[in-house]
Amino acid sequence: MSMIKSPDEIVLMREAGRVVANALAAVKSSAGVGVSLKELDEVAASVISDAGAAPAFLNYQPRWATVPFSGVICTSVNDAVVHGVPNEYRLQDGDLLSVDCGAFLDGWCGDAAVSFVVGTANPEDLALIEATEAALARGIEAARVGNKMGDLAYAIGGAARRAGYGLLADHGGHGIGRTMHADPAVPNEGRPGRGIKLTEGLVIAIEPMLILGGKDDYYHDDDEWTLRSTSGRRAAHSEHTVAITADGPLVLTLP
Repeated sequence: MSMIKSPDEIVLMREAGRVVANALAAVKSSAGVGVSLKELDEVAASVISDAGAAPAFLNYQPRWATVPFSGVICTSVNDAVVHGVPNEYRLQDGDLLSVDCGAFLDGWCGDAAVSFVVGTANPEDLALIEATEAALARGIEAARVGNKMGDLAYAIGGAARRAGYGLLADHGGHGIGRTMHADPAVPNEGRPGRGIKLTEGLVIAIEPMLILGGKDDYYHDDDEWTLRSTSGRRAAHSEHTVAITADGPLVLTLP
């Protein structure tokens, strides 16, 4: 399957991305102290279903997973970095919640994530979220024809490292299209001038995952999906699906 998408295919991916954006917005609006992660999953499921789309995460089982994913969204709280399984946990004041969502519409996939604090925010958490969003913005800005993947990866991770944040080891973004995860890999750290050349029509999911305290290590929770920081420090995750065009990067997962 070609990694390159035509302009018409990118238009279709934009519609899938819009569904994802609307689901994330609804989840963020519904999140509050006392709301369960399972209830937020139901909110996302409703938005996706009402749009005539299908959830990309539900029952997803890559080769490394021993059990399929049981939610429509990933809900990662505090020291959970990514892949948090929606369960009966009820959000508490000050929780840092990262929500990842994917959906298929007319055979095309969109994928995005957002992090926010529920209730009273700790300034350290707000700075972490801001740094994660800034890393994503730098990655998007570097997603230009003629750049190398290493340029994009360095844009994501370089400033984050210098600011003292950790980056989830062995994880990053990915190509996306008819499948949720495709070539090429989109690392969050790299060296400028290295890697594949970014070309017009390439569509990628860019997703920095930053951890407080500068540590990168993680472990799998008992649910076999949730990745938690070994340090126990909080983490944040931001993601957009982005098309590389002759006119510059085009974010496909906006409302």
